[in-house]
Amino acid sequence: MKVIIVGGGAAGMMAAVRAGELFSDVTLIEKNEKLGKKIYITGKGRCNVTNNADIEVIFKNINRNPKFMYSALYGFDNSRVYSFFEENGCPLKVERGERVFPVSDHASDIIKTLTKALKDRHVKIMLNTAVKELIIEDGAVKGVILDDGSSLYADKVIVTTGGVSYPTTGSTGDGYKFAESAGHTVTPVRPGLVPLVTGETWVPRLQGLSLKNVELKLFSEDKCVYKEQGEMLFTHFGISGPLVLSSSAYYDTESRKNRNITVSLDLKPALDEEALDKRILRDFEKFSNKQFKNSLDELLPAKLIPVIVDLSGIDPYKAVNVVSREERKNLVHLLKNLVMTVIGTGNFNEAIITIGGVNVKEINASTMESKLVKNLFFAGEVLDIDAMTGGFNLQIAWSTGYLAGECAET
Repeated sequence: MKVIIVGGGAAGMMAAVRAGELFSDVTLIEKNEKLGKKIYITGKGRCNVTNNADIEVIFKNINRNPKFMYSALYGFDNSRVYSFFEENGCPLKVERGERVFPVSDHASDIIKTLTKALKDRHVKIMLNTAVKELIIEDGAVKGVILDDGSSLYADKVIVTTGGVSYPTTGSTGDGYKFAESAGHTVTPVRPGLVPLVTGETWVPRLQGLSLKNVELKLFSEDKCVYKEQGEMLFTHFGISGPLVLSSSAYYDTESRKNRNITVSLDLKPALDEEALDKRILRDFEKFSNKQFKNSLDELLPAKLIPVIVDLSGIDPYKAVNVVSREERKNLVHLLKNLVMTVIGTGNFNEAIITIGGVNVKEINASTMESKLVKNLFFAGEVLDIDAMTGGFNLQIAWSTGYLAGECAET
């Protein structure tokens, strides 16, 4: 049995590892100069391998087509992923939010572990090799044609070419072309887990400011479509960070309806308005002889203070002991509802994942095999499946890749 895997990312390497355990002739083809190029930059270079939460939580964090993942996830779940890396020499650790990272904090160790596992299973690795098209005859895949025109024949072909996010890593949508040539439909693709572009002129003034323990709400008109607490970051064009990236999945869905989209930040979610007002009053009493612009040092980060002072409408030179109750009330409301208008998202160069892909209705969820072309399999980001941040997308890649590699035996 000869198996070819096209694409040496997370799903492809795991598919090749599993296929290598079952077959003697497995070839992994990667167009880049090295395997797992996108993995190197995941988790800010640390690689958020998976999430250690219960399986039900993982399903809840899959945004599109979670039911399709039933066989794949239960067949190779997060605990098995954890065990795989540790048993193959890469110790892992669990951090806040049940995120799993290598103990070394180096994504390169994940690549080294997978590469060693491939070599241990005698998988043939072809680097700097691009696949031009699939060979399909009589309703079955027979192999692939490389860019140089040569043909490689196989009994099974697994396509794990990823999406179109971070195209510099080689994710340029090749798999969509292969799928369409085989008769598959590809749902519209767009950037996922991506920064948001805002319209307010004061936002760029906060570039580089990171906020922790804030609450972010995303509104479509007056409807709150996302609400969560965590970390976020101001950029030169808008906002980013874990909270924002997760919220973008909901923005993408709603924005196509041309609705008014806004973000509201609660800078002090631990305090209700009454408690926050009392806190501000204490600060004002402490700094009673200071000007308003110099009275917020213990309440807010230094970079944020001038912006809040401007937005509050309170005279910055006004002594805090004469700030009116109404002005203080408006300040409290501002701190609990810092509103920004969302006018767009970042592009695929900034997106962590791709939303959309090969229509999963045309894929056998129990095997990852195409329902249209015999012996052709798909796994990973090339499929129309995506999840929130926190290791869930890599878990999808590991699970679908493993299942495809295993079921290539059938």
